[in-house]
Amino acid sequence: MAGHECYHCKQWIEEGEAHNCWTTTEEALTRDLSPDLREAWERLRETAAEFGEQRIYASLNSIMFSRQACYSFVRPKTKFLELCVFLGRSVTAPQLRRAVPASKTKIAHLFHIRHRDEVESPITDWMREAYEQSDALSTRAKAAGRAAPAAATPKAASSRKVKAQAKARTKTKTGTKRVQATKATAASAGTRRTTKARTSKSRKAAGKAAIEAAVRPGTKTAGRRR
Repeated sequence: MAGHECYHCKQWIEEGEAHNCWTTTEEALTRDLSPDLREAWERLRETAAEFGEQRIYASLNSIMFSRQACYSFVRPKTKFLELCVFLGRSVTAPQLRRAVPASKTKIAHLFHIRHRDEVESPITDWMREAYEQSDALSTRAKAAGRAAPAAATPKAASSRKVKAQAKARTKTKTGTKRVQATKATAASAGTRRTTKARTSKSRKAAGKAAIEAAVRPGTKTAGRRR
C-alpha cells in the first residue's frame, strides 16, 4: 500500500491513515516502551513534577517540561530515553553524551537513560537547577535580544561609513581616469589637427611656388611656351 513519511515525526503513514503528530499524547509516545524504559520514564516524570508548578505535555516526538519556556524534555527511543536539560552553564559527567549551545543563555545537555536507577544525582540535580533557573535564563535571553540591535548600531554605522568612503574613492578614481582620458583624446585630436594644417600649408606653398616658376619670364618653361 502506498504511503509517506511524516515530515515532522518521521513516522511512516499508510495511504488514507489519519495522522496528526502535532496533537500527540504522552501515552502515544510511551506505549511501546520496554518495561525498563517505562519505569525510567515514570521516575523521570515524577521527579520533574515534584519541582513545582509547570506544564508537562507532548509535542511531536518529545515530552516537554516547561515553565515560561521549556527547561527539559524527554524523547522516547527504542533502546533508551533521550533526556535534554537546558542549563545556564556547561557541566561534565560520564553520563553526558554531548552539550551544545541552545541559545545565548542556555546550553543543552543530552543524556541517554536506559534504567530507572540512572534517574538519580547528578542528573536529577541538574534537572532541578534547570527548573529553578529557567525563568531567569529566559528573561536574560530576552534582554540580550533587545540589547543586541543597539549594540550593533555603531558597528553598522562604521560599516556604512567604510562603504561610503570606498565608494567615494572609487568614484574619484573613475572621475580622474575619465578626465585623463578626455585630456589624452583632446591632445591627440589637437596633434592630428596641427599635423593636418602643416601638411595642407606645405602643399599650398609648393603649389604656389610651382605656379610662380611656370609663369616667371625667362624660365625655360616660359621659353618653350613662347
